[in-house]
Amino acid sequence: MRYTVKDIALFIGGELIGDGDIEIRGVSGADEAKGGDITFIENPRFKEKALETNASCVITSFEVENANKPIIKCKNPSLALTKIIAEMFPYTQEHPKGIDSKAAIGKNVTMAKGVSIGAYAVIEDGVTIEEGSIIYPLVYVGKGTKIGENSVIYSHVTIREKTFIGKNVIIHSSSVIGSDGFGFTKDGERFLKIPQMGTVEIQDDVEIGAGVTIDRARFGKTIIGKGSKVDNLVQIAHNVKIGENCIVVAQVGISGSVKIGNNVMLGGQAGIADHVEIGDNVMVAAKGGITKSVPPKTIMSGIPARPHNIMKRIVGHIDNLPKIVARLDELEKKLNSLVSKEKTSSKDE
Repeated sequence: MRYTVKDIALFIGGELIGDGDIEIRGVSGADEAKGGDITFIENPRFKEKALETNASCVITSFEVENANKPIIKCKNPSLALTKIIAEMFPYTQEHPKGIDSKAAIGKNVTMAKGVSIGAYAVIEDGVTIEEGSIIYPLVYVGKGTKIGENSVIYSHVTIREKTFIGKNVIIHSSSVIGSDGFGFTKDGERFLKIPQMGTVEIQDDVEIGAGVTIDRARFGKTIIGKGSKVDNLVQIAHNVKIGENCIVVAQVGISGSVKIGNNVMLGGQAGIADHVEIGDNVMVAAKGGITKSVPPKTIMSGIPARPHNIMKRIVGHIDNLPKIVARLDELEKKLNSLVSKEKTSSKDE
């Protein structure tokens, strides 16, 4: 279906500048766009893209003043484009349908209407899969696990026994949910494995990237809160509790028994020490090393992590070290010269 630029501006409540009668037939990225497409520029630093793109219209932030084509200004261009795709140019993905004859289904498995299971998936005894959920080929689902409505589990995912997966959850390939926590105790010269008797709870509307590992609790539950999003290659240890609507970026490592509040953002490769508590609305910059508990509404950065305003001053001082050393060398020379003169003067007396 085709829409005009004006139609789209009205739909997202944006400010239109330029010709509103141009027809839009699709959505694309700025680099790939062609005539008839609409695209977006989220960061005004890249406003040159708005001039270079072949798209017929660009959604921008209010900081962009004008371009050589129609633009629609709005508060959040990325969100606006997401709504446009959902409403006007919906993207549909073809998932497997039905129960493949090559899937291995155990005893006392409960499957609701509309469940799909791909070839060579293994569904162990006592599993419950609710309506509309999709299990891709080569997935393993352990005994007693429950998977909520409309969840999608991609190929090569392993979900260990007695795990709870909520509604509308997406788990990408090669992730492992419910592996044993890293628990050992010393007995003389050898390590004894501590039984990991708990489970994992993935709440509704969570998305887990590829190659993520989430360990089961020693007792109780490791919990990923409702609406949280976990990027690729993240390690979440046993008994961790992550709150609602958190963002955990790639290669983050979270040690055991960490408690994370709601709306927390952990930048790429951040590391969290065990038994730390992180308050609501905290942001940890990339590679931040959290060794102590963090109060709510704090921005942390650095190794070890400190409040960001303090860390900026520290980094500034570090950058100035060559100048500081040069000044100290100069002062040392002057001081040595004064001391030498004073010694000479004392001898003459």
